Amino acid sequence: MESQSLLLRDLPHEERPRERMMHYGAEALSHAELLAILLRTGSRQESAIHLAERIMNKAGSIRNLVDLSIDELTQIKGIGNAKAVQLKAGIELGQRLARARMSDTVTIRSPRDAFDVLSKQLRYLQKEHFVCLFLNTKNHIIAQETLSMGSLNASIVHPREVFRAAIKCSSASIVCAHNHPSGDPTPSPEDIALTSRLVEAGQIIGIDVLDHIIIGDGEFVSLKEQGII
Repeated sequence: MESQSLLLRDLPHEERPRERMMHYGAEALSHAELLAILLRTGSRQESAIHLAERIMNKAGSIRNLVDLSIDELTQIKGIGNAKAVQLKAGIELGQRLARARMSDTVTIRSPRDAFDVLSKQLRYLQKEHFVCLFLNTKNHIIAQETLSMGSLNASIVHPREVFRAAIKCSSASIVCAHNHPSGDPTPSPEDIALTSRLVEAGQIIGIDVLDHIIIGDGEFVSLKEQGII
């Protein structure tokens, strides 16, 4: 059985995070791969990828990772002060960039607006990514977050995660979206069932689900326009 403690240099060239990022772009990398690039190195016992995967398991989600303090990070085996500071600096830079982008005030007035914001990010991905746009009372985007990455044909999202993120950024409403790697944006029964659950949960909490957009190859379907919302 192959050892689980391979270093990055032992991995095939195309599987190394830095090389994958240069070849495919940052959006093609998993959370753990991006973390591994920030970490730069692992240890004699495990690669940076395996260390990054343990950090993600500890955090539970990418949003929870943001909230981990330097002290909490250094409690993870293999993370010293230097690596903890590198991670916190990278996360803070990402947050500042996101806030700078949102300050340009993108307004969602129609399903097409949501598609225009997300299509380039989602249309070529090989796995389903479930993304939420969080809006204020004027339908300006105040935040965006990827809440799930599924298999080639399924994305599992729990309303709890969606509305926890919405509440955290004081969102008045949300627009949900995910891609279909097949290129066909036709909603599946699972897509419709998930949308109904999200709408019901939003009604209870008081955060409107304005739409669920399914993005294919250059086209999209709005479940609101389909009469499902």
